[in-house]
Amino acid sequence: MTELHESAGTGPGDAHFAVFTDRADAAAVARSFARPGSRTLAHASGRPWLVGHWNDDEVVTANTGDAAIAVVGCCPIDAGELQRRTARLRDLAELDALARSLPGSFHLVGALDGQIRVQGTASGLRLVFHAEIDGERVAATRADTLAAALGLDPDVEELAVRLLWPAPYPLFETSLWRAVTAVPPQDAVVVAADGRTVRHTRWWTPPEPVRPLAAAAPAIRTALEEAVDARTRQGGVVSCDLSGGLDSTSVCFLADRSAARVVASTWPGRDPADTDLYWAEQAMGHLPDVEHVVWDADASPLVYEDLLGIDDLLDEPTIGVMDRSRVLHHLPGLAARGSRLHLTGIGGDHVAWCSEAYYHRLLRTRPLFTLRQLRGFRALWQWPLGGTVRALADTRPYGKWLADAAGHLRGPLPPSVATGLGWGMAPRLFDWVTPEAERMARRALLEAAATAAPLHPDRGLHTDLEQIRACTRVIRQWDRMAARAGLPMASPFLDDRVIEACLAVRPSERVTPWRYKPVLSAAMRGIVPEPCLRRANKATASMDASNGLREHRADLLALWEGSRLEELGLVDGAELRRLARRPASPGLADAILYSTIAAEVGGGGGGGGGGGGREPPPPPPTPERGTNTHQ
Repeated sequence: MTELHESAGTGPGDAHFAVFTDRADAAAVARSFARPGSRTLAHASGRPWLVGHWNDDEVVTANTGDAAIAVVGCCPIDAGELQRRTARLRDLAELDALARSLPGSFHLVGALDGQIRVQGTASGLRLVFHAEIDGERVAATRADTLAAALGLDPDVEELAVRLLWPAPYPLFETSLWRAVTAVPPQDAVVVAADGRTVRHTRWWTPPEPVRPLAAAAPAIRTALEEAVDARTRQGGVVSCDLSGGLDSTSVCFLADRSAARVVASTWPGRDPADTDLYWAEQAMGHLPDVEHVVWDADASPLVYEDLLGIDDLLDEPTIGVMDRSRVLHHLPGLAARGSRLHLTGIGGDHVAWCSEAYYHRLLRTRPLFTLRQLRGFRALWQWPLGGTVRALADTRPYGKWLADAAGHLRGPLPPSVATGLGWGMAPRLFDWVTPEAERMARRALLEAAATAAPLHPDRGLHTDLEQIRACTRVIRQWDRMAARAGLPMASPFLDDRVIEACLAVRPSERVTPWRYKPVLSAAMRGIVPEPCLRRANKATASMDASNGLREHRADLLALWEGSRLEELGLVDGAELRRLARRPASPGLADAILYSTIAAEVGGGGGGGGGGGGREPPPPPPTPERGTNTHQ
């Protein structure tokens, strides 16, 4: 495991580190985390505080007396302001307000009177884990860093849970190692001065979705402007995806207003019905200072490409491995054009739109309005009347829904209306998953159901938060892959301040069958030209997935030869090899292999055996939003 850490490499934009208390025993543990090229920030005593990898422009620190603060990642705070904040620090709880006030995406680390506090982002894009090592509690930004220090292999039970399609909250937020504790994104971890006592403290709560869109649009625009500015204020050259979709187009126009020179990157689809290039060219007509690069669609990788060549260090399975080649393919060409950072529109689907499940509650408070809206949704998504009525009548609490799901893991995929108006997509297991793996997954679901509370009592806001956090689990790994490849990526829509501004909008105005992404259209009016705001659809790149299944079936067959999951007794390798020989088998087009491939490639806590204007799919939030690639 140590050798894997060293060989997997790093790059600009890939800051990761462990955090230690100011104790002699902790300093002894910290020495085992030092690697070739690693860096150290020290406590006032000279003992290690942070040990890891980062670039100078990714870290701002300040210290005074027994207090210290470090901001690691992308944040425009300057050293002078952080020094003033540190001088006033009397309680680590005061970092709540600091974390909620700053734009960007970063880890925030504090030290005061011997205590340490570490937190990531509410989005889940930057995570925190902790474990006890030689009697000392150590926090880190990656779970595998701690597992390697403990010499642990991933727990088989955790791998079984990752075979669920999809693994519901809270199951996808645990670490692969029982001895390594994952900190929920809304929490910070505080380690006491004794180096052992540890607690989680909540620092973030989602806004209530009550603001009218007209009143909220300026705040959304400001949040997006600040998110893009945090990446472009240094000038130089940045690249932006430009699929012609509202999300990437908005980021591109905001970047064009900055001090940086912009290279726009468009990857047309193979499907003749794909209109991305048309819409990208419409945008370029209003961006005279932007260089436009259009890639050859047929030269771009397909889904499932190069699964056998993945050697990135992954600290959990991710369905992002299916699209790794697509994510990374165009980055060298953009770096050759001078780009120091690649901006994506990923996350726009998750914050500028929202779950239809809000209408479950709205039916009880605004019945006539809701019925009118639901007629539109039924026509849009082909929801049957009977299924719609049953979904609206379903009042099960979240724990009961999870428990019931445990009893139907082998059933057919749930109807889209039950997913769209319910607590989310009920998990399933498929024919190649063994009975033993099923027992483990069911047990985990039932254990979670006994205590789990939803992320919010409103199933709409719960679903929105869950899908944001499921998306960032994928983007977190892609960001590391891109940094290692030499061109870091950033997704401004996934900054906490942007998420907060969007979530505050009344759901009745945020998701409607009559308008496409009204939140983004309202926020970007005056920045993005009206003709570019009129696009009301997006392509799905389904041809890239179906063609990928056919063209890379030999790789899939090789993946299942000598399968680690098969060795562990979790999958039937013969059944998976049979499917690999028959890529047109019913159901495969619905991405049902994704979670199994993810567990096979990334289930060892390391690598297994991109971008350019078309952003590969995060997990499918609902069948309606789908596994699309256009932002």
